[in-house]
Amino acid sequence: MTERSLAQWLSYLEQLHPSAIDMGLERCRAVLERLNLGLLAPRVITVTGTNGKGSTCAFLAALLQAQGLRVGVYSSPHLLRYNERVQICGVQADDEALCEAFAAVEAARGDISLTYFEMGTLAAFWLFRRAGLDALVLEVGLGGRLDAVNLIDADIALVTSIGIDHADWLGDSRESVAFEKAGIFRAGKPALCGDLDPPQPLLDQVALLDAPFFLRGRDYDLSVEDQHWSWFGLNERGEVLQLSQLPLLDLPMENAALALQAYALTGLPWQAEILAQALAGTRVTGRLDRRTLQWQGKSLTLLLDVGHNPHAAEYLAQRLAMRPLAGRRLAVFGLLADKELAGVVAPLLGEVADWAVAPLPTPRSRPVAELQACLHNAGATVSAHANVLTALQAQCAKAQSGDEILLFGSFYCVAEALDWLARQTHGELQDGFAG
Repeated sequence: MTERSLAQWLSYLEQLHPSAIDMGLERCRAVLERLNLGLLAPRVITVTGTNGKGSTCAFLAALLQAQGLRVGVYSSPHLLRYNERVQICGVQADDEALCEAFAAVEAARGDISLTYFEMGTLAAFWLFRRAGLDALVLEVGLGGRLDAVNLIDADIALVTSIGIDHADWLGDSRESVAFEKAGIFRAGKPALCGDLDPPQPLLDQVALLDAPFFLRGRDYDLSVEDQHWSWFGLNERGEVLQLSQLPLLDLPMENAALALQAYALTGLPWQAEILAQALAGTRVTGRLDRRTLQWQGKSLTLLLDVGHNPHAAEYLAQRLAMRPLAGRRLAVFGLLADKELAGVVAPLLGEVADWAVAPLPTPRSRPVAELQACLHNAGATVSAHANVLTALQAQCAKAQSGDEILLFGSFYCVAEALDWLARQTHGELQDGFAG
């Protein structure tokens, strides 16, 4: 079946299972065993959390690759191309490799029904096994305990943060979310948590597994000054390590601190300058992602962020407040129907002068009338548009020198903007948040 193109494979995968999400590991485990994919790399680090998974994985990969290791990274969702989900040594898997992997999983599954995500996860595992990796960084797609990624035993398991998201699947309390995310921990293996106040179910799971536990604020932490930040933590022998006067990062430094603590437990060389360079060079498309664009004779600044829940919105608002503008901030905003609209909007009301709202290109989108009504009732200046592209163009038309256009609320929203930017024929695009 390798004659299928990647687009044809992805279309086929969407039709394989009656539901997009089907929590549970039994079906996936059976296919994993048929493929003989038990050991993928000598070092496996698994990352879950309500927010911060993507940047934490990127920091981890950068730190490991700086030591010359062959590193695989699995992440989801993608923004523009499915290939983004599978990276080997910093390079996205090409179409041919993905098609070959899908064909291998298809041949092995027989009559076992798999979801789109499960097929993709097993295909990534198949590619990683073939690549001869030194280390593997796996981002959990949803929750932890019952996510397909959790089929692989982690040598080190990280929980970035614990908030309420995906309530239909993970429950509507921090305690229920914590229980699901703690499912990636393994007996006797290091468990790390970047949440300053982890709920009791996570602590109970750590105790049950007798896992060495490393908690931010106790075992490791960071401090941020005007122009630098510093870190302290513990190595695998319990000895204190420190890094001082690190340059401020574009991405969340809390996630860099968590990645540093995980790296400190690997036993790999601790070389301050190399580690600092690896962190400073880390970028993640669509996360505090600043671009400049020449558009109709104007030089415009765009800031793209995939934040889509209250916790992410609060962090985004904090970062925006740290960077006052000479002009105004104009927003382009869309949200999925299962997200907490008021909780996402509220932190940003004081940072945004003008809102353009639009539906997302998915049946799961929240109606634009609801977005508009929420912002109008909060006293915001808001206009409704037919789609993200027309909303973006409207804000570009309004923007003046010194203004900034913020696109946020969903991977879908940022993907639309990135696709539009890619089609522009003029202008220099610059990655990174100039903070």
